[in-house]
This record gives sequence, C-alpha cells and structure tokens, in this order.
Amino acid sequence: MTDNVIISIKGKQLYAEGGPDEIELVTAGTLKQDGRGGFTVSYQESELTGLEGTTTKVHIAGGRVTLLREGSINSQMVFEEGIRHLSMYETPYGELSVGVNTRRMRSTLGEAGGDLEIDYAIEIDNLVAGQNLFRMNVKKHPALPQ
Repeated sequence: MTDNVIISIKGKQLYAEGGPDEIELVTAGTLKQDGRGGFTVSYQESELTGLEGTTTKVHIAGGRVTLLREGSINSQMVFEEGIRHLSMYETPYGELSVGVNTRRMRSTLGEAGGDLEIDYAIEIDNLVAGQNLFRMNVKKHPALPQ
C-alpha cells in the first residue's frame, strides 16, 4: 500500500465536566475507491494520538461511514446520520460497549480527495459521555505516487 494522499484530521471532544480536548494530525495515507462507489482512507496512527501501532481505515459509502482501527487498539465505529449504532471498543482493561449517535454527517470525498465531517455523541452505559466533532481533509499529493 503506497501513500498517495495527505490527510489532515481535526478532532474536538466536549465533556460534561472540564474543557474541550482538541487534537490535530497531518499524515500521509492512502485513498482507494472500492468499486461500489465508496472510498477508503487509511493511515497509521502516531504517538500524538496515543494510538501508535494502530492502522485506521475510514470507509465512506452512501450515507454510512465505518471507522475501523486495528493494531495496538482494535475498534469499529459506524456513523449514520440520525441513527444510533452500538460498537465494541477495546481498551487495555477490557472491552466496552459504546453507543455512537450521529447528529450530523457531511462528505465531499471523491477520487480527488475532499472533506468528511461527523458530529456525534458517545454513550457509555446509555449515558452521553461526550460530544465529538471529527473533521478530515484528504488531498492528493503531487510528490506522492498516485
């Protein structure tokens, strides 16, 4: 898998108590069309995100986004606007059942790159644990193999 895009990610988490946590990451990765009208963006997590040794794949197809992490952390989260999905999230202390309630989702991602934005709430034991805003920008990079 040869890197062919530059991926900029901005994440913001708002908690009931305390200020927001924000993270920003710029990394090389891949953008592939899946042959069914969907796209997959893949990249390696870094020490900055606390997920070093993990590969993240974001699959966008129709009105659904699936985020899959494999490696030091394993998880799958499904986002569909207005729909609540249950996911398993692996931690060093065991697995958690996590609810993902997507409030708003927008994607302009295509073969030339684009943007993805997801506004969602995380629930643990049916209680909202935080509001999250995830933004990803994907750009073809002329210096990287296409």
